[in-house]
Parts: sequence; structure tokens; C-alpha cells
Amino acid sequence: MSACRAPRGLATRRRTTVLAIGATVAALSLTACGGGGTSGGSADTKFVQGKGGVDTVAKENRKDAPQLSGKTLEGKPLDVADYKGKIVVLNVWGSWCAPCRAEASNLAKVAKDTKAKGVQFIGINTRDSNRAPALRFEKEYGVDYPSLYDPIGKLMLRFPKGSLNPQAIPSTIVLDREGRIAARALTPLSEERLRTMVTPLIAEK
Repeated sequence: MSACRAPRGLATRRRTTVLAIGATVAALSLTACGGGGTSGGSADTKFVQGKGGVDTVAKENRKDAPQLSGKTLEGKPLDVADYKGKIVVLNVWGSWCAPCRAEASNLAKVAKDTKAKGVQFIGINTRDSNRAPALRFEKEYGVDYPSLYDPIGKLMLRFPKGSLNPQAIPSTIVLDREGRIAARALTPLSEERLRTMVTPLIAEK
């Protein structure tokens, strides 16, 4: 008896899905735990490349962040859009990533210091095949803000062309109160550099 085969159309769709997921993982592999990264996007990005690897966008040129939602590491639903009206700091990280470990305590400290000023930190955990190492990471470094669980990097691919999109692990992206992409860093951040990304947005009216 011959083995059962999926219909031709279904098999093609399956192969396409597998190839797309493979491409996502490969793209993340190329940029994982980079020390710098490149400032990407298109000619329409209109960002200003600042010192220390922090790029910013003038208020009038900012692009809306994509829809970013899913389950957290604890299995709770989270939608970044629910935090519109706050400044949102998105940090892409993995428990396996040494530069992520280097910056984790800085992120945790600034998150606590700025919470009362209307700043919400949200992690995007990627390339952890299960949640357990990521949860241990959060406990070890005192990270008490939520992280979306994105093991194959689907959320990273939602960022629009011509925006300051995440291209490395770690990446940190700051959204203004209107949910628009205002700043990005493709390197692990010191406490001081992280504050230089957040403080101007707190002052914006």
C-alpha cells in the first residue's frame, strides 16, 4: 500500500510555510547577538543616526508600529496597542544571548524608575525553544515587566519598511505616546544610553 499524500495544493502551501519560517530563523541567526548591526530601512526612513548606536526619528516623520500581540512568557494575552498613551520600550531578547544578559539589569532599573512617568517596558523574547530558560532569565535579572513569547521571530517581521525596525538581538525600540516608532538601538544598552532614548519622549507634549 502506498503512503498517503496530501493534495498537491496543500503540500505546496506546507512547503511554502516551512520555507518562510526557515527564512525567518535564518535572518535572525545572521543578526543574533550582534555588537552593532546596521541602520536599515529604506531611503524614506528619515532617521537621525545618533551617538552610541541610537537612531531617532523626528516627530513629523514617525511611522506607526505594527500590530504586536500574543501570549506572554507566563501565557497571558498581551497587545502592545493597549498601551497607547504611554511611551513603550520594546526590547528584543533571548535567554541564550550574552549581550542581552549584559543589558538586562539596566533595562529592569530604568523600567522601574520611569514607570510613574508613563513608560511601559515590554520584552519580545525570541529563539527560546521553550519558556523555561526565559523565565529563569527574568528572575535572575529582576525583569518584572512582561515579554511576548515569539520563538521564531514573527513579530520582528511585522515592522514596516522604511521604519526603524529590529535587525539584531538585542534590539530596543521606543514608541511615542501615539504608538509610533521614535527611536531604536541595535546594541546592548547601558543605563545612560537607555535613558537618552526615553527621556526626550517623556518631555514631548
